[in-house]
Amino acid sequence: MEFNIKSGSPEKQRVACVIVGIYETRKLTLAADLLDRISNGFISDVIRRGDMEGKLGSTLLLHSVPHTLCDRVLLVGLGKEREFRAKEYREATRAAVRALGQTASGEAVSYLSELTVKKHDVEWMIEQACVVTLDTLYRFDTYRSKADEHGRELRKLTLAVPRRSDLADGERGLARGLSIAAGMKLAKDLGNTPGNVCTPAYLAETARTLAADFGAETKVLGREEISALGMGAFLAVAQGADTEPQFIELVYRGAADAEEKPLVLVGKGITFDSGGISLKPGEGMDEMKYDMGGAAAVLGTFRAVVEMKLPINLVALVPTCENMPSGRALKPGDIVTSMAGKTIEVLNTDAEGRLILCDALTYAERFEPAAVIDVATLTGACIIALGHVATGLYSNQDSLARDLAAAGEEVGDRAWHMPLWDEYQELLKSPFADMANIGGRPGGSITAACFLARFAKAYDWAHLDIAGTAWKSGKDKGSTGRPVPLLVQFLQDRADIALGRTVRRGRPRRDAHDTHDVHDAD
Repeated sequence: MEFNIKSGSPEKQRVACVIVGIYETRKLTLAADLLDRISNGFISDVIRRGDMEGKLGSTLLLHSVPHTLCDRVLLVGLGKEREFRAKEYREATRAAVRALGQTASGEAVSYLSELTVKKHDVEWMIEQACVVTLDTLYRFDTYRSKADEHGRELRKLTLAVPRRSDLADGERGLARGLSIAAGMKLAKDLGNTPGNVCTPAYLAETARTLAADFGAETKVLGREEISALGMGAFLAVAQGADTEPQFIELVYRGAADAEEKPLVLVGKGITFDSGGISLKPGEGMDEMKYDMGGAAAVLGTFRAVVEMKLPINLVALVPTCENMPSGRALKPGDIVTSMAGKTIEVLNTDAEGRLILCDALTYAERFEPAAVIDVATLTGACIIALGHVATGLYSNQDSLARDLAAAGEEVGDRAWHMPLWDEYQELLKSPFADMANIGGRPGGSITAACFLARFAKAYDWAHLDIAGTAWKSGKDKGSTGRPVPLLVQFLQDRADIALGRTVRRGRPRRDAHDTHDVHDAD
């Protein structure tokens, strides 16, 4: 769909629908008030009758509002004005897009992007409106013989900014939002694609296409090359499957200094996880196609970064294979040797993600990275700890964890800093090898992170356990595209710091209610 940025008065918009906000106190926003004045109190009269109370996410569609040029006005509830923050802005925007989908409006102008959200500027408002809109409109109909009817598609959305002088900031926000949304779409498409299609070879081809489209470098290693590197833990997981394992490397050199230390993202790429010999229960096993959510997020983030042309050097590493039971499969009690030379007693073959990641983390050392972040649908224990709201965040550097958590807060893709204390390492002891691959049920997400930490001592490292946030079950089943927004924001922050710019979080924006000269253009 098409997006535009515009500064202009709502009553002058000759369009199918104009979107404005109402607070829970029935207070009109500036744009809604202008429409109310030109219509001789039509909107406030509707509100007085009780048809719209302004509750967050509520909507009311009005037709033929007097003396306006638009066909419809969509009122969107904003909740309590004093509580209107970033989360509420996103929720109101999402509600507006959903409501538009129930109308015949092919085009709309939204004045929600003119609202004031504390500590956020115009660029952020437009970026988030774009990301939320495209996320809400996302559909995955690739494998349907007949696509679902979703009403008339929204073809064009114009996002209003308060002043003409805000247009440049709005355009920057739009460009960022489109890139982030495209990265999320790639991650969601990969996650939703069935495991018989999205194989390790499919992920490798996706990486090659990314490299070709955006001028990056790529390398894909097969079984023999992986074996030559000594990645015994990775290959042990892959040995039960008929599909060939792949180790994907993508390199983007965007920094002014090509030799600047890169940031490295590592994504778990188990394209289907049966659990191996430690077979999972049959119920819900179809969702194990999402076990490559870390790989999908890393590829989606890489796409967004190279499209935005961030001035950083970035490496993406994806170890990818299937975890299947067979006569060749890894067995409980087997001992494997990792690329780092450390031996691992495999007590449960369903704790396979850490086995492929540990070799990738060792491989990452060759880049002398500024920092390494691995992303993985690693443990059900993380879902028990944090539910489906926050990603589990672990790190050997508190400052890195703080930066990642802050980036997530900025874009509504939250992560929670979890402990990584030495006492938990005791649970990984093995009488027969250097370590076991599980530490028992207590603190399962923590001990999984502790396992990975043993292979990340050479650099600053963080681990994102996205088991609870990478996809949704039930009627809304599907990939979420998380944590692409978090990672992109983190990398943008790093780029800003490298250029000597202030990280934009907390930068005050001008208040749209301070001046009324904003609506001087059509």
